[in-house]
Amino acid sequence: MSFAAHRVRKRFGQHWLIDEGVLGRIVAAAELGSGDRVLEVGPGRGSLTERLLASPAAAVLAVELDRDLVAGLQLRFADQPRFSLCSGDVLCVELPAANKVVANIPYNITGPLLERLVGRLDRPVARPYERLVLLVQREVGERIRSLPGSSAYSALSVRMQLMARCQLVCAVPPRCFQPPPKVHSEVILIEPLGADQQLEPGVARTVEMLLKRCFGARRKMLRNTLAGLLPEPQLAALAAAAGIGMLQRPQEIAPGAWVVLAGSLNQACKAPVQADSHG
Repeated sequence: MSFAAHRVRKRFGQHWLIDEGVLGRIVAAAELGSGDRVLEVGPGRGSLTERLLASPAAAVLAVELDRDLVAGLQLRFADQPRFSLCSGDVLCVELPAANKVVANIPYNITGPLLERLVGRLDRPVARPYERLVLLVQREVGERIRSLPGSSAYSALSVRMQLMARCQLVCAVPPRCFQPPPKVHSEVILIEPLGADQQLEPGVARTVEMLLKRCFGARRKMLRNTLAGLLPEPQLAALAAAAGIGMLQRPQEIAPGAWVVLAGSLNQACKAPVQADSHG
């Protein structure tokens, strides 16, 4: 293998994970078996790729943006029939068919990449991956898995937790990389919910509306951010039925409560139309 001519490119957010323990924990969290096809995003110089190929996985399908790294990867794994490599931007290229994902995500594309791999509440991916093991910036990982009441709990927390089971695998300090980044990182495990557990599209759209409206002014009480959706007494009654107090702020509301409130709002908005149609 030869990466001698390659220089770290800051614009690609390149930091090579070199800690053997963390590399091992990533592969272990993926729980790879002989039937698995693994999508690896950003293989870099192949340290994690090598360990993925040492697993029983049927195939390791990598996507790398840096053309200089592509040449080195092709040389390094030329004798590996289970390895294939796509050169291009993971946000744009057609992704190879895989059932699991392992990724050292460039931190500047975390949001768009999560949307591509997991989807949105109102538009989940057609075929959810069974499992994603992602190396992300610590602040993002905390937001994804935080519980109500935490300072890190956000609209992203609600969205991800309504689409997947999310948990911490391990913390990854800067010394685990070369060159060391200025931020701390962590490995998270995301297990997307099956199609039968996804929100009904109408409810998902209303949840999205509520999250944007309320977390857009997260310091305000819900009686202020929800004002105008329905007459105040009716809105308060629906919120109470969902276990929500109008004096609460959005970061105090559990994901499931947002779903209940969204469903109730949808029914309340339909009710007058249904009544008229039977008049």
